[in-house]
Amino acid sequence: MTPQRPAGAGTPPTPEGPPSGAARTSSKAPRHPGSAPLYAALDLGTNSCRMLIARPKGGQFEVVDSFSKAVELGTGLESSGLLSHKPMQRTLQALRICRSKLERHDVRKMRLVATEACRRARNSRDFIRRAQRETGLKLDIITAEEEARLAVVSCASLVAQDTEQLLVIDIGGGSTELVWIDLSRVAPDERRNAILSMYQGAFNRESLPGKPRVVDWISVPLGVATLKDYFADVDDDAARFALMSWYFEEQLEAFTPYADATPHKAFQIIGTSGTITTVAASYLRLKRYDRNKVDGLVMNSGQVDSVIREYLALGPIGRRQDPRIGRERHTQIMSGAAILTALMRVWPTERMSVADRGLREGLLYAQMSGDGALDLTQN
Repeated sequence: MTPQRPAGAGTPPTPEGPPSGAARTSSKAPRHPGSAPLYAALDLGTNSCRMLIARPKGGQFEVVDSFSKAVELGTGLESSGLLSHKPMQRTLQALRICRSKLERHDVRKMRLVATEACRRARNSRDFIRRAQRETGLKLDIITAEEEARLAVVSCASLVAQDTEQLLVIDIGGGSTELVWIDLSRVAPDERRNAILSMYQGAFNRESLPGKPRVVDWISVPLGVATLKDYFADVDDDAARFALMSWYFEEQLEAFTPYADATPHKAFQIIGTSGTITTVAASYLRLKRYDRNKVDGLVMNSGQVDSVIREYLALGPIGRRQDPRIGRERHTQIMSGAAILTALMRVWPTERMSVADRGLREGLLYAQMSGDGALDLTQN
């Protein structure tokens, strides 16, 4: 299991038409004359099936409907190399719900993608064909580079104007993407829009005036699900956490900035994942998750470490009962925390920006930007 750097990115995201063979029903959502068209983005990952339906609004977008379901598609993949029957059944049921929402809202512009579990499974192409046959939805299995690029795009509005070196971290269920970007040749007031434009083509490695340069990027095939499964035979909770963290760090040796101990001025880390937003919500002591309080929150390394130490002190039973973690995440929060601890250890910084956004948001921005539907003069 080695980190991947696919040779070249896929083609830029392009909007798709309505689901193949979709039978339109009488329950369409009303469309007001002259209203902005609706876009959809669906992310089928190792753990979850998630979808957003939104319309462009200025330089951002407004969410109209959403869906999220823990389908655990990657269950058993680590040992068998195959997608298993029950996870596929759960996923197909989730896709049927997504299909009904797309029909109800009469969405015609969409991008539906699958990531690490389908990249790795030997039977994923058969599953994608079955999904299209049974649900009418055609999913694209995207490359690790496109997944990383879209995660970066989703975080554009959180990039500070004074940021010259940016590290974007996306901890998924089956993989973790890291992208280090040099923004020093981009004017401060253009940096957010420059990040947003990165949905097009492959990562740029050249140092060009006015353009962000990707110093390096890496996709480590270890996420919250795969890393947990890798150390499932270790009984001691603290020992398992330590082993997961150090093992993940070992996978970073091929990442060019890993060996760079030079302190960087104007350095910003943006972290996007369920792990990071859960840590942020726990730090804020939220009794009920509030995206408005979490997205954009800046935490220092001491605050992150304090929350993770509290998780360790709770133990497996305490974590299962902690409402801040949630029953769908409690079994995987420590593998995600181990990844986050390793990253904060490698790049000791006092600040990390928390992003409650990711691939779906990147897919929406890419589609809307490609259609010229966003007013990029507005932030």
